[in-house]
Amino acid sequence: MGDVPFPEPPAFPPSNAEPSASLHWLQNQVMQHHRRFEKSIPLIASENLVSPRAAEMFCSDLHNRYAEGLPGSRYYEGNADYDPIETHVEDLAKRLFKSPFADVRPVSGTSANISALFAISKPGDVFMAPELAAGAHISTQRFGAAGLRGLQTMTYPSIPETMSIDTQLAVEMIGREKPNVCYVGQSVFLFPVELDSIIEAAREVNATIMYDAAHVLGLIGGGCFQDPIGDGVDLLCASTHKTFAGPQHGIILANEDRELNNGKRLHRAIRSSVFPGVHSNHHLHNVAALGVSLAEAQEFQVDYAKQMISNAKALGESLWNRGMKVFAADQGFTESHTLLVDVSGFGGGAEVSLRAESCGLVMNKNMLPGDTSAINPSGIRIGSPEMTRLGMKEDEMDEVAELIHLSAVGESDSEVRQRARILKEQFNRIHYCWPTESSAYDAPKFSPFN
Repeated sequence: MGDVPFPEPPAFPPSNAEPSASLHWLQNQVMQHHRRFEKSIPLIASENLVSPRAAEMFCSDLHNRYAEGLPGSRYYEGNADYDPIETHVEDLAKRLFKSPFADVRPVSGTSANISALFAISKPGDVFMAPELAAGAHISTQRFGAAGLRGLQTMTYPSIPETMSIDTQLAVEMIGREKPNVCYVGQSVFLFPVELDSIIEAAREVNATIMYDAAHVLGLIGGGCFQDPIGDGVDLLCASTHKTFAGPQHGIILANEDRELNNGKRLHRAIRSSVFPGVHSNHHLHNVAALGVSLAEAQEFQVDYAKQMISNAKALGESLWNRGMKVFAADQGFTESHTLLVDVSGFGGGAEVSLRAESCGLVMNKNMLPGDTSAINPSGIRIGSPEMTRLGMKEDEMDEVAELIHLSAVGESDSEVRQRARILKEQFNRIHYCWPTESSAYDAPKFSPFN
């Protein structure tokens, strides 16, 4: 493997050390983390860089406060200034996503999913979702949020070559099994879902349609993927920090209000399931940061979304040209920000992702159809959001592909590491947001301590 690419983590402070030793150790670890990413090529499909102006909200006094309930009807006092913020952030979300309803209180995409499931289902209901090995998110599985809600989980048939739902077979299955909830959305989301036929089939059996846009929210906001709310899904859940480069938070969007098959009204059910159902404090500083990100998205998201997809397609082609088994080659590799690559011939996803990290390329292992182990899968997942956010375009994707290939082969680690650092040095500003003097990986300025 060659020399270690970055400093090894310092030894933990002794258990009997002074408390100040822990402070210094934590500060050093954070600084080292910043240095590591400053020199690495970020390829995780589910990560991104929040804008400097949105990040300014993180250290505001909102971090210290609670706002249980809804604007104008709180269980805590002291929200006279915050309540208009939350109301305006929801208005921004409804405007960007052309949605009649938005709830910006979920603290993550998974907590948004859990809240939605409490709103639209009850234990024993039949819940239909994609297969885990075909790119589904773990929250949809029997051991995830769906199972913890007590739902009977079933999976759609899939098309392995594209990691997509087999729409024709799914429609037949919906008619036969009559699920209470039809869920679409994946953590490996290469192509838009054929929604029209699934929505029509779900309506015929009075099922609620739920769309998980965690990975593709920014592509939807940029008008470059599909329009689930416009197409007629009942509700959309998402995290807000992947292709939508906001804070680590969550959101629920919903269509026009209607009575659900459980007798509840959709909008009211969402409100009460978010609080008091799943959340208490909903991280007010992140809501404010989400507002900044939504405002920036009004101006920049279309160009950003287009470039993410163009970069992903260019990277897929460059990897394919080097003999790597990129999924869906016949379909252009992807219509999103994500690529999936079978690296079983290079030792498998776990080995390749670790080898790549030692060369300064940060990606993740991923299950492929037929895999039985999430720990030792056959694939890797690669994403374009953060590279694109830093200003990289199609020309840089060929060099990134070359570095990925060399790290997978396992040769010339030092050379790959150096080339990755040289490339990254050219891209250290965050794009598609209002500019500041900040660099992308500026380390925090810690207070002096004697």
